[in-house]
Parts: sequence; structure tokens; C-alpha cells
Amino acid sequence: MTDPAPTPGEQAPARTAFCDAAGARAREVLDLVADKWSLLVVAVLGPGPLRFTEVKRSIAGISQRMLTVTLRGLERDGLLTRTVHTVMPPKVTYELTPRGHTLLEATRPLIDWSLRNLADIDASREAFDQRAEDPA
Repeated sequence: MTDPAPTPGEQAPARTAFCDAAGARAREVLDLVADKWSLLVVAVLGPGPLRFTEVKRSIAGISQRMLTVTLRGLERDGLLTRTVHTVMPPKVTYELTPRGHTLLEATRPLIDWSLRNLADIDASREAFDQRAEDPA
């Protein structure tokens, strides 16, 4: 299927090329966003700061190690901040940066779409697997 031709006075949308250095860098950022855990961490931190254990409790199936790796990566990329509060015992919180909030805004529709379509995707997978098991 091809894109519809632009109407008179309208420019055709530019195609994005990923074959140059900037494209390679864009793929790097997209890998971060497409990571299994990153968007979930960003979504959980959207409403405000949380401690490590609160983030872990909010995401089913994430291990302590994977959460640590994910938080470090998001901090390194400037998407969240890690704040150590000087109290006894020490308290550490994680919070989205303004850039992290823009990522959440950009990906919220994808997250919402995922949640809305879970049941239908499960049904499609089950139907597909049944067809694959039944030799024709």
C-alpha cells in the first residue's frame, strides 16, 4: 500500500532514513524505548517520585537486577533522577526529569493501546497456535 498523494499545496511527508550516523544514533534511542522494562518504569514514575521497592512492587515480573540496570540506563540518558536523601536509614528516590515526562507523553498512547488490546492479542495468539498445531 502506498501513501496517498498530497493534495495541491501540500508537501509529501518526508521519509526518515536510518542509514547515516544520525539514523544509527536514533536507533540507539529507539532501542532504549523499545526495551522490555524502560517504558513500564517511566509509566510508573509518571505520577511522581518513588523508592526502589515501590517501583519494583509496581511492575510484575521485574527482577531486582533488571530494575537496577533499567534505572541506571534511564538515569544515564537523562530520563530520570536518582536522589539520595541524607536520613537514617538512607532513602533513595527516583523521579522523571522533564525529558522523561516528554517520553511518557509520547509513549502513553502506545501503553494505553497495549492495555486495551491485551485480550484480543491473547485470543489471536491462541487461535494462531491452534492452527499451527493442527496439520492441514
